[in-house]
Formats: sequence, C-alpha cells, structure tokens
Amino acid sequence: MADKNITVRNEDKSVHTREETRASERYIKPSVNIIETENGLTLTADIPGAAKETVDINVDNGVLTINAPASRSMPGQPVYTEFDLAPYYRQFTIPEALDLNKVKAEFEFGILTLQLPKKEAAKPHKIQIKAA
Repeated sequence: MADKNITVRNEDKSVHTREETRASERYIKPSVNIIETENGLTLTADIPGAAKETVDINVDNGVLTINAPASRSMPGQPVYTEFDLAPYYRQFTIPEALDLNKVKAEFEFGILTLQLPKKEAAKPHKIQIKAA
C-alpha cells in the first residue's frame, strides 16, 4: 500500500503535513443473536458474502473471536453501489462454564450458528428428596 500524506490544520491556521504510516482497516460488526438454554448458548451471526472456508472462529483467554472476509463474486464493473463489502469481525467474552471441546459450528446461507454447550458441572441438576 502506498503511503499518503495527510494535511492537518491547527487552531492557529498553520498547516502541517505528516506521512500516514497505517491505513485504518474497516470492519463490519455482524448482527448476532445469543440464546441461553439449560444446556448452553446458541450464537447466530449474520455474515453475508463470507465463504464457509474463510470463516475463522477462535477462543483465546476466554474471548471468542469471529473473523470472516467477505468478497463480491459478481462479474463486471460496478455502475452504482450503496454498500461495500468489508471483513466481518466480532469478539465476545465467554463464561468459563462452557465446554469448548464440544462446540459445534455450522454455516449456511450467510448465517453462522455456534452451539456452545455448558460443562456438565455447570448444568442445573434437580435434587430428589428421599423419604426418611
């Protein structure tokens, strides 16, 4: 990427030019629904334009990260556009009560669904009263 020069005007009307060293990357925060049941959490994320093969889901230090590049697969030159595709990025802090070894992920029609089950010890248990 080529460096750009940025012109900054100060309050005293002096002009300073500095070199831009980093371009600000733009991300789209996908819409998400999270449903809790006795067995765990179900997370659904809307990420249209992303391919199943490029969706990256990670958990590190209790933080779930969803990262997915989106691409346009239409031939030709755009004549008129109202939105641009950008990479999707979203992070969530997740509770320790989830069993990360049993997480299931599905991706269909631009919808990512994660099943995050609770550890057995974290699930509610009914205690029966025995007659004395």
